[in-house]
Amino acid sequence: MAADPEKGVSVERAEDARRHSADEPPVKAVAVDLEHQDEAMRVLATYQGDLEWTEEEEKAIRRRLDWKLMPVLCLTYGLQHYDKTMLSQAAIFGLQTDLDLLVGARYSWSASIFYLGFIVGAYPLVALAQRFPIERVASLIVFLWGTCLLLTTVCKNYQSLYAQRFFLGFLESGVSPMFMVIVGGFYKKDEQAVRMGVWYSATGLAAMLSPLCNYGLGQINGGVSSWRYMYYFAGAITVAWGVALWWVLPPDPVRAKGYTERERYILVARLRSNNAGVRNTHFKPAQIKELLLDLKFWTVFAIAFLSQIPNGPMSSFIPLIIRGLGFNELNSLLLKMPSGACGCIMLLTLPWLAYKYENVRTYVFAFTMIITVMSSLLLWLLPVSRTGALLFAIYVLPSFSAGYAILMGIQIANTAGYTKKTVSSAGMYIGYCLGNFVGPMLFTKEDAPRYTPGFTVLVATTVAALALSMFYRFLCIYSNKKRDREGHEESFDNAYEDDFTDRTNRHFRYIY
Repeated sequence: MAADPEKGVSVERAEDARRHSADEPPVKAVAVDLEHQDEAMRVLATYQGDLEWTEEEEKAIRRRLDWKLMPVLCLTYGLQHYDKTMLSQAAIFGLQTDLDLLVGARYSWSASIFYLGFIVGAYPLVALAQRFPIERVASLIVFLWGTCLLLTTVCKNYQSLYAQRFFLGFLESGVSPMFMVIVGGFYKKDEQAVRMGVWYSATGLAAMLSPLCNYGLGQINGGVSSWRYMYYFAGAITVAWGVALWWVLPPDPVRAKGYTERERYILVARLRSNNAGVRNTHFKPAQIKELLLDLKFWTVFAIAFLSQIPNGPMSSFIPLIIRGLGFNELNSLLLKMPSGACGCIMLLTLPWLAYKYENVRTYVFAFTMIITVMSSLLLWLLPVSRTGALLFAIYVLPSFSAGYAILMGIQIANTAGYTKKTVSSAGMYIGYCLGNFVGPMLFTKEDAPRYTPGFTVLVATTVAALALSMFYRFLCIYSNKKRDREGHEESFDNAYEDDFTDRTNRHFRYIY
């Protein structure tokens, strides 16, 4: 019986005679071609219970999944944000002086080179996550990046800091693409944007808490520079969490622990509405070729690049910008906290709007770009004496983060074929990294505290990202209408055929 999975009915099984009956003998497991079919088929092919489920059952399972998965993703990504933005807070506690970063653009390079490591590491680490258990790969890289963070304390000059920052970026690069794949593998299309926003909102929580932690650590006078204690603390926590991830990170619906046979069946079968696979370890070069020729992917790549240029000043320069307004070290850190709160609120509310209303995601993304343009214009044009208005502009600047969370949800929902999905997630993140690499280079100490040239570029690139999001919307609508005209109605019969991608499966429909 094939039916709409949104109404709670699962897929057609290979043999109708395998339906559950008390009079039937046990049925042997059916062989599944895992090279050409997704691993989800292993669950569907061996399940012997009732093919239907209620909405209440699905809600209960989804709620359990949220509580098992979201806290783990939030804590991991919160630590990543805490670790990678440590530089800007350590800078006001002597790191710039100790490591000779006040000469020329050395500090800007120390911020940017981190994202060069991201670019180099994204594809290899995501390839490892496809080939090997994703929870094991995540555990290992978090442990290693925590170790690398600890090694910041042995840096003696800017050259050693450059090397440490590069490898830190390399190790952290796999986290976001893997999390995109994990969310895409556990949740339906309309559920993904909210979950992306939930784990990405940890950046706001980290931005709220880290100033308090780092100010307290910065007051320690223990014989070494106070900024080193910040790295001791963050590195030790990250190493410990990396070890814990080995056991606490749910991998995918097929292998996740703690579910009954029926619960696992519902967890997997409901995902047919995505028209995309859950997991397949076989690398398919043809899907890479398709991705490289996909205009939609390159449009998202360009949007990610342009929209993330503001993250450079946000991550590395905001405490310095605030201090340039006349505040001391303590107040510079404390006054950064509201920006984290604003970012967290937007990351939770705006993706929720994308979930609540159908096909408004690109509109919500455009709204975040408008806020970013407004805040950049205020920081650029207002006189320094307008401290309150300038602080307001700093606090709403993180709206671009909410836009990126929505963009991640769009990209993972609009990509089918497991190899294509994993590689496109890494590719999108390379666009993110390029934006973050360029951002700090636009802000030099000669332009402090207003950084007029940098904010001029931010306005132009953010407007370009907004325009491209509308172009992407047009591409999705055009593709859907073309398939309608061809007579290919939306259906889910090929959902777990991993050789089918969003492009080759003409029954696939794009969201926008």
